[in-house]
This record gives sequence, C-alpha cells and structure tokens, in this order.
Amino acid sequence: MLNKFQHTPVLLNESIELLNLKAGGTYVDGTLGGGGHTEKIKAQNSNIKVIGIDQDTEALAAAKERLAKFANIEYIHDNFGNLKNILKEPVDGILLDLGISSYQIDEASRGFSIRQDGPLDMRMDKTGKLTAQAILHQYSEEELVKIFSEYGEERFSKRIARAICQKRDEKLLLSTFELKEIIENSIPTWKKRESVTRIFQALRIAVNQELDNLKTALQDGIELLKPGGRIVVLSYHSLEDRIVKQTFRAAKQDGKLKILTKKPVYATEAEANSNPRAKSAKLRAGEKLCG
Repeated sequence: MLNKFQHTPVLLNESIELLNLKAGGTYVDGTLGGGGHTEKIKAQNSNIKVIGIDQDTEALAAAKERLAKFANIEYIHDNFGNLKNILKEPVDGILLDLGISSYQIDEASRGFSIRQDGPLDMRMDKTGKLTAQAILHQYSEEELVKIFSEYGEERFSKRIARAICQKRDEKLLLSTFELKEIIENSIPTWKKRESVTRIFQALRIAVNQELDNLKTALQDGIELLKPGGRIVVLSYHSLEDRIVKQTFRAAKQDGKLKILTKKPVYATEAEANSNPRAKSAKLRAGEKLCG
C-alpha cells in the first residue's frame, strides 16, 4: 500500500516554513495523502499534534503506515470542507495541498487517468454515491455544458456535451476510453489532448464538489485559526488559485487575515524539472489577525 502512495510533495520546505511551526501546537493537514507534509512537520518537531484529514481511505491507510513511528497524529476520514464539524477548538495552522495525487491518477480503477482505461468513477471518496458515469448519463445536455465550461474552461463544451448525449442514447457509457473517444471525435484534431484533459478535470471537480468544498474550507479554516495561526494552500489550476486569492483578499478586507504571499510562490526550475506536478503549483499563505 505504502509504495503506491510514494510521491514527492510539492514546495515542501516552503509550505512548512510558512506554517511557522510552534512547539506544542496543533496543525491540520487537510489533504493528508501519502503523509509527506505531516512527516516533515513531525520530523521537525515531534511535540506538535497533527490532525490528518483525507477523504480517500486508501490514502489514510498508506499515511498510517508511513507515519507509524510518530505519536500524536489523529487520522480522520472526511472532506476538508467539513472542518467546522471536525475541529473542536482553534488550531495553530492549516495546510491544504489541493488537487489529485499521483496514485489516484495512475490507478486505472479510479477512473481519473486519460492514459489508462478504467471505469467512469472519479470519486476521491469511494464511499460517495455520485460518479462520473452518473453525471454523464443523468445530467441534461445543458448541465453538462455548464460543468465543462465552468470547471474545465473548455471552448468546445457544447459540441462535446451534444456528442455525449447522442452516444448515451445508443448505449451505456462504461469506460474512460469510451469517453475519451467521444471527446476526440467531436473536436478539431489539434485540440484533442487538451480538451480530453479539461473534460476529465471538469468531471472530477463535479463528482467531488471540489470548488464548493474549497470555498467552505477556506472560510471556515480562517475562522478556526488561533490569532497568529497560519493557513497555507497549494493549488494546481486557475480555478482553485482564483478562489484562494479572492478568499484571502476578502478576509484581509474584513480585518481577519494578513496575506503573507503578495504573489504566489512557485517551484524552482530544478524542482519543476524533477517533479512535473510542481510546474503548475501556486502556494499562497495568510496569518490570522487578532480580534
């Protein structure tokens, strides 16, 4: 299990430094994943308590294995959008590393990959009921266009949605490669790969309600910080980063947050070359103000 989740955390040193760890403090790793960030936190100061949250039970199992040598870690199977229900008291810091893990992409059975055939699933939490297949078959053409346009920023959304609806009237869509073929056959040649990637992203966001959960987590997270506590967020596409930037700005205007990163922090060229996921990463951080 552990080997499946082995990956290099993006901007690891920068994100931990911005958390400004305090001995005896309590920190939330809202996207525990394989446990890379929490491992760095605990290695730096073993007296810190970490509340590790992940909606993927396989990720939690891998993290528990990786972090077995450390004490005072609480493992929670939930979505970070439920911070208000999870946290019983204010914390010293919150870290969110958004998006999808390398394991989830590489595991064909999860349905995220455009390179491997698999079921039209795309659930990060496999106990959830909504799947990509359900969306593709049950949503109207207009609803599909909205998802593809808003979550994928896809210029050929109408054409792709129409093709999906025509195809689903003929047969049940079962696999990611079936969807990929429909997309590729409905758009100009030079846009195929980009459009497939954007449609898969849009469906993943819709299935997991990623942007709504992010908005809630950021707003509630800022409220749940102690004065002087920090929130650090890593995002990987413009929709996520826009929400983080706007939420931080609104909290600053309300006198709740000091923005620590006037511009997002990017990976160095060396890190981007060694870790492809780092190329699109943007890190933003803020500090809770008193009052």
